[in-house]
Amino acid sequence: MYYIGVDLGTSALKLIMMNSKGELVKSVSKEYPLYFPHSGWSEQNPTDWFLAVKEGLKEICEGADDKIAGISFGGQMHGLVILDKDDKVLRPAILWNDGRSTEETDYLNNVIGKEKLSELTANIAFAGFSAPKILWVKNNEPEIFEKISKIMLPKDYISYMLSGSFATDYSDASGMLLLDVKNKKWSQEMIKICGISEDMLPKLYESYEPVGTIKPELANELGLNKDIKIIIGAGDNAAAAIGTATVGEGACNISLGTSGTIFISSKKFGVDSFNALHSFAHADGNYHLMGCMLSAASCNKWWMEEILKTRDFIKEQENIVNLGENKVFFLPYLMGERSPHNDPDARGTFIGMSMDTKREDMTLAVLEGVIFALRDSLEVARSLGIKIEKTMICGGGAKSPLWKRLVANIMNVEVDVPISEEGPGFGAAILAAVGCGEYASVETAAKSIIKIKEKIKPEADLVVKYEARYQKFKRIYPALKGVFKEIG
Repeated sequence: MYYIGVDLGTSALKLIMMNSKGELVKSVSKEYPLYFPHSGWSEQNPTDWFLAVKEGLKEICEGADDKIAGISFGGQMHGLVILDKDDKVLRPAILWNDGRSTEETDYLNNVIGKEKLSELTANIAFAGFSAPKILWVKNNEPEIFEKISKIMLPKDYISYMLSGSFATDYSDASGMLLLDVKNKKWSQEMIKICGISEDMLPKLYESYEPVGTIKPELANELGLNKDIKIIIGAGDNAAAAIGTATVGEGACNISLGTSGTIFISSKKFGVDSFNALHSFAHADGNYHLMGCMLSAASCNKWWMEEILKTRDFIKEQENIVNLGENKVFFLPYLMGERSPHNDPDARGTFIGMSMDTKREDMTLAVLEGVIFALRDSLEVARSLGIKIEKTMICGGGAKSPLWKRLVANIMNVEVDVPISEEGPGFGAAILAAVGCGEYASVETAAKSIIKIKEKIKPEADLVVKYEARYQKFKRIYPALKGVFKEIG
């Protein structure tokens, strides 16, 4: 049998087909628009996602006859999708990297209080989370707020359109600031604070649980088997972690996608006392800690395409040789920042240029800056006594040999590269297989399917050089924090 994983990304949709042995059969990608109607805003139309999903399913399932057993999802997290009583989308989805809800975030953190939020949800408010966005709609679009009947996350809209089941999973729901993560149930107090009702929120499932089957009319339209199970899936970071076998106790994964994350799995619930890291449910049925930066590979894409006006990413990295000796630093906060600073006003910054600064120095600074920023979150985990000596890696940035080498040396960890680097889509396909009974558990499936093709070890001399550079890097943001707020 075949299992399909749908990776609903920010810039594109990717569908992965996997067979019963965990082997990739084929993949399909579809793009859709991303809108920035105001500075710091980020939106997409959910109908664009669903059209792409239908086109992608038609293409990837062609010739598979009735061998498709299940479909699951790994979707961009935190996005606010709201529907009216007739299931019509009320407004464009407000995405994870949207910073408009600064006032609402401040209200939650400073009036309701971070300690109270952590007690209720295991997390504090970030501008990207769903609850501040709900309050923003309430405060700024009251006529739309009054019409809300259903509140969904991006992947759950696709699941709903395919199956008719109003559902979500614990991993994705953890990022809404509405879930009591420890007890895996909706927080009644947070629901009240946001001025909504529980019937507006979806039913909660584990990521590997089926929520229904494909709608008969859709099966006919797409030429698919009517018995295909829809498995709810996970938030993209949790799905990517499944796709790299980051499951069980103490495993680590770094994702260099549009956003960047460091993901540490655990069988026990735990909270970082500073709330610099997110404490979320995991798609394997357990928990995880996660540091998330809003701009990772997107920083390199911006630098290459918008500034250097090139798409030849490989060529730009070929002549970079001065590792550990670059005088230029880059703060990668192009969309503000989440972990660990929680500052939507932060912005991208180059510092340290001189008359002898070269193009290669600037390019290297961008790559280094992303990893330095991720190390900020790693240091929080280490302060909790968590020992991380190796990490898996995935995302578009993981295709760069230079970037993988930088991860190993800036973080002083071994970097393990899986044979498949398909990220959330592959993890979603594994969840589909588990949901259809192909494997006994997510942990069993991931550990039997995921294989390592390359190990990058830290180099002692570079570790020393990058330790000195990191100590300089981490002083830059505090020095500029007040400036960012002033320049807006």
